Amino acid sequence: MTATHVYMSGRDFPGSGSADFLETNGREIQIALPDREKSIMVLDRRSLDGQCLAKCLRTPKSGLEFVAVTSAEHWKSVSDDFPPLAAILLNIGGDNADNPVVAESVRSLAEEFRVQVILLADSADLLQIMKALEYGAKSYIPSSVTIDVCLEAIALSLAGGVYLPASSVLAARQMLAAEAPPVRLLDSMFTARQIEVVNALRRGKANKIIAYELDLRESTVKVHIRNIMKKMNATNRTEVAYKLNELFPLEA
Repeated sequence: MTATHVYMSGRDFPGSGSADFLETNGREIQIALPDREKSIMVLDRRSLDGQCLAKCLRTPKSGLEFVAVTSAEHWKSVSDDFPPLAAILLNIGGDNADNPVVAESVRSLAEEFRVQVILLADSADLLQIMKALEYGAKSYIPSSVTIDVCLEAIALSLAGGVYLPASSVLAARQMLAAEAPPVRLLDSMFTARQIEVVNALRRGKANKIIAYELDLRESTVKVHIRNIMKKMNATNRTEVAYKLNELFPLEA
């Protein structure tokens, strides 16, 4: 009996994915493979880098066809051979996201193709990421991630989410916390009257002095101090003053 085997032809057919050929008894029978559902334009002016990236991202389980092109015009010349465009992965490499050329590329691509533009860049700088989002990028993927993470980030964007590197998000949180006005933070923790008592405690004033300056009964001051101690998880007024001075400069 003549052996039968299947092999990939390596040829593409307009409007479909690649095709297999079944060879039996010396005859080739074409077997069309199922079309991939969507295409992702991998846009990189460096042809070799773009082709390598597209090849690494192209996996059977993704259901996506990654197509490497060097320009929007290049995509238009080959788009008929691939499924509908779902998103654009724009690889800017070492360029900055706030570069006017990059900014214009993101804007024009989103406007022309009406799909999400996902930026891939070497930098994970927070300001660069914010600029990219401001210009219209849907997600920002640093080139330091793995292929699997990159695929998950693209899938998240296609599902309507926004991918940002975790390290940059944490940096943003720390920056915002460092720049937040201490008075505003105190407002979120205590009532207006408690803040007055807090500031007096931090300066080491006795209850009688606090009561006199704030025109309160001494018993009322003690109630405020007990409530402040609970909020600060402190056992005494000295610990309250210490913790507050650690959290907020006395000048605040």
